[in-house]
Amino acid sequence: MARVLIDVDRVTITRPERDLFRDVSITVNEGDRVGLVGINGTGKSTLLRVMAGITEPESGEVRRGRDVQVVMLDQLAVLPSGTVREAVAEGSDEAAWEAEAVLDRLGMTPFLDVATDRLSGGEAKRVALARALLAPSDLLILDEPTNHLDITAIAWLEARLARHRGALVLVTHDRHVLDRVTTRVLELDRGRSHLHSGGYQGYLDGRAAREEMTAATESTIRNLARRELAWLRRGAPARTSKAKARIRAAEALVEHKPEAAARSDDLNLHMGTPRLGDLVLELHDVSFGFRTDEQVFSKVDLLLDRRERLGVVGLNGTGKTTLLSVLSGRLQPSSGERVVGPTVRLGEFLQHGPELDGDQRVIHALTGRREPTWQDKALLERFWFDSDIQRSPVRLLSGGERRRLQLVLTLVAQPNVLLLDEPTNDLDLDTLRILEDFLDSWPGALVVVSHDRAFLERTVDDVVIVENHRVRRVPGGYETWERETLARGGPGAASRPAATKKGGAKRADRTAVGRSVSTIRRDLGQAESEMARAQTVLDALAAEVASTVDHLELARLGEGIRAAGADVDAAEERWLELSQELEDRLNP
Repeated sequence: MARVLIDVDRVTITRPERDLFRDVSITVNEGDRVGLVGINGTGKSTLLRVMAGITEPESGEVRRGRDVQVVMLDQLAVLPSGTVREAVAEGSDEAAWEAEAVLDRLGMTPFLDVATDRLSGGEAKRVALARALLAPSDLLILDEPTNHLDITAIAWLEARLARHRGALVLVTHDRHVLDRVTTRVLELDRGRSHLHSGGYQGYLDGRAAREEMTAATESTIRNLARRELAWLRRGAPARTSKAKARIRAAEALVEHKPEAAARSDDLNLHMGTPRLGDLVLELHDVSFGFRTDEQVFSKVDLLLDRRERLGVVGLNGTGKTTLLSVLSGRLQPSSGERVVGPTVRLGEFLQHGPELDGDQRVIHALTGRREPTWQDKALLERFWFDSDIQRSPVRLLSGGERRRLQLVLTLVAQPNVLLLDEPTNDLDLDTLRILEDFLDSWPGALVVVSHDRAFLERTVDDVVIVENHRVRRVPGGYETWERETLARGGPGAASRPAATKKGGAKRADRTAVGRSVSTIRRDLGQAESEMARAQTVLDALAAEVASTVDHLELARLGEGIRAAGADVDAAEERWLELSQELEDRLNP
């Protein structure tokens, strides 16, 4: 039988003016892989901290198994002093090499010798993620681990979590990660919790079934109440006090309103978008550099049309946000020309702004000093800020609710050209789906920097790739670029530098010296086949876990998953060694 790692029993957390959740219960066993979902402000991050022992519940109990090691990645990264290398690499040389390899996958190799107190928020989050992934744990708790990662890093993280040997609980808005990694989903909805088996698809099925059942139950209650009223109002029985009480009860049932949905079905974002002319935004032979001797990108030609749907992709640090800033006019090109059409009304949704006054009420963040009108209140309600939240100070909003408020402030100006920089960060799954639907029918032009693969698949027609100081357009959207990238040797293979040991030397080659290139390539092909076979076995076992409820069978499958994970790790290690040998042979 699988060992119980943590048992959350009827836990409650409240906030001023509203409850977060009440009587939440869940048991996490060895081998469990739980996703936690819910709209912004339902308390997902708080529940993770309760499970990790960081936050004490107001009522209920959290029981942990004996000697269970719990490791958590919090949204706010707290790092030890010293360099990035020192913060992550601990112990033996082998552990140090693994730490640097993980940091490399997360795009942090250029920062290995940078002090942790000199990092940006996103860089610190990536270092904290590396520490969490490498720390020994029975239960790994991750709060939005894909934030601040580029697409290639997310693809790597998804694969690593899929073969993670311990139990896992995570909050993420990345639907690909939820779909591949989780086998159960805990949904927080209006203060209550609902547990779904079968990962992301199981959550969608379970939620749809619950909503259908709620609608059917409400219809049944109303029909029963109407029949009761009709019977009671016939003849003498209706004149007795007892019958009158029954009449009042039945009338209450007829007048009963079902519980309000957590959100209305329609997020009406179309607010009279001005029509665009033929000339929108153009870059002609544009170069940009923060220093005269170093260009971020050069000789960029980019023309946007009236119904542009353009994604911007590339590794972290290659200049995606810089390109967006040049398009918006916040940064001026070092050379070349930026042309803006006369009908353009630009709207920007930035990663970190605008700054919001924490003591200001939500409604006043929209209206400023003027008195709010009913139209202002109605607009905020369209974005799921009800009257209670509108009167609350901004500091009580969750990170996702703040992002949603910033989205309101962007769209209220009625732009017809939208530049979105990582718009999916901290937004919940419902907001993402509604935003995707809005962009699908929105009549303006869109340029979006995003690491969210599902969001890009749904919203853009073409992508531009920013890499190696170049910007090039790829027709066909994200999927076309992904196929091209994989054909080159996998995500990030062509762009990221190899991980290095302390002192800068490459990892020592463990294979035989003097072998021919053809022999190494043959062995590399065999290693790729072994890696694929091992991953197939692991995926098949994970699929069995998702459809199994018997505890004894789950324990057996858990052992199989651990063994299969070890096989995948060994095959990947062999592939890495051979790849390094081939690189050394081709680049002596």
